[in-house]
Amino acid sequence: MRQRDKDILDRRTFVRQASCASLGISGLVHGLSNMRLFTAAMAQGSQSDYKAIVNVFQFGGNDSNNFLIPTDGEARQDYESKRGVLALPLDNLNTLNPTNTSQGLALHPQCGDLATLFNTGKAAFVANVGTLTYPITTRDQYLNETVPLPPQLFSHSDQQTQWQSSVPDRPFTSGWGGRVADLLNASYNGGSNVSMSISLSGINSFQSGTGGGVVQYAVSSSGAKSLSGYGTNYSSALNEDGSYTTSWSGRRLKAFETIMNYTHNNLQEQAYNQVIRRSREAENVIGASVTAADAANIDFDTIFANAQNGLGDQLKMVAKLIAGRENLGNNRQIFFCSIGGYDTHQDQLSAHEDLMLEYSTAMSAFQTSLEAMGIDDDVVTFGSSDFTRTFTPNGTNANTAGSDHGWGGHTTVMGGPVIGQKIYGTFPELKVDAGIDTNGNRGRWIPSTSIDQYYAVIAKWFGVDSNSMEAILPNLGRFDDPFGGTANLDFLTPA
Repeated sequence: MRQRDKDILDRRTFVRQASCASLGISGLVHGLSNMRLFTAAMAQGSQSDYKAIVNVFQFGGNDSNNFLIPTDGEARQDYESKRGVLALPLDNLNTLNPTNTSQGLALHPQCGDLATLFNTGKAAFVANVGTLTYPITTRDQYLNETVPLPPQLFSHSDQQTQWQSSVPDRPFTSGWGGRVADLLNASYNGGSNVSMSISLSGINSFQSGTGGGVVQYAVSSSGAKSLSGYGTNYSSALNEDGSYTTSWSGRRLKAFETIMNYTHNNLQEQAYNQVIRRSREAENVIGASVTAADAANIDFDTIFANAQNGLGDQLKMVAKLIAGRENLGNNRQIFFCSIGGYDTHQDQLSAHEDLMLEYSTAMSAFQTSLEAMGIDDDVVTFGSSDFTRTFTPNGTNANTAGSDHGWGGHTTVMGGPVIGQKIYGTFPELKVDAGIDTNGNRGRWIPSTSIDQYYAVIAKWFGVDSNSMEAILPNLGRFDDPFGGTANLDFLTPA
């Protein structure tokens, strides 16, 4: 056994590791299946309360060093001396008024809307979160490899998958959101008309289940993705009452759906037909939900007027689906949205400015829409990204310089259940080549909060009980209790 393994396997860690390892990949699936049955039995039928979680993923690695920024003391001195040409001047920042730290902090100049949400208690930030397989408390542990590290650190694809699966040290089999859906769907969504997992950004790892459970359903920012060749929303094939038109398109759609209803001896053909039928049924449900939202007394267009961008359009559709949730038939719903472009190796100051404006306006509009519906206490929106970026820039020209792949970064939690106006976790000491910088004088922060701890707080609020938490987040037991002690992660009101 290597020395680093001996160092980590004290008695408590060994018990935790053995417990997690006993699940294995196949064991995780079977364990979750048993938990699902247990949870459903305990629920004694469908629950009536509605809750939704919304994952906003910033693909490419958001430079959160220029998102949540120190404004005074030694931290500000370190920021100004090491951020180089990427340092943002104080007079342009949006001042924050956190209630649980004396550290002066502010947001990016383009994040005024998000700063307002924070200062009014509707949002909070979790500092220095990242992928970990075990806690790393000192720089020497990283340099001497006395603690196992997540594989392929600083790799976009690997870190994106690990953030969405929560299990860095195992081959990908499912996402933690997919496992939550597999666990809770039967208990809470007895009258379901569409998948519990809806994506506004295509098929993703986060909502991938363990197989045979909840299948994620992708829609676009304009609604369900309909079959092509029949006009927008089947306008050339269907009349307003849903009957087929007498046109060629109408006759063709009628013939197609007739064939899809045939029974086939070939199992693959039969499975294909079932997929098509489910998709058409889901289209109708999504369409009815959007129609109900449009008929509600809420002016979504006005609310999102300043957020007409990629993320804003996605969150606007999420808001409409929540407004028409009775048609969906789910009391628990998981949404996934994303924005790209965060791989700012060059031209960061201008590129990041645009990204921060998109992020801030979209998040703010979404929260406003939830408040207009009177359902903001039932929805939690949370951010995630590959990693933050290096603290030091990769050039000396402010017009062209960027930053490179980092590790631990800051993220956002927003909604009525959020105990806002606070900084959770531990804000890093901004010392390069020292403290929690990995190496190389670049400022790659070793995370002080694991994604497991971060996600556990959200999962518990959503309905995952303590007996099922290990099936959702198998590595959670390796870290400090996120619900007490020194973790400083109580960012949601009790479920």
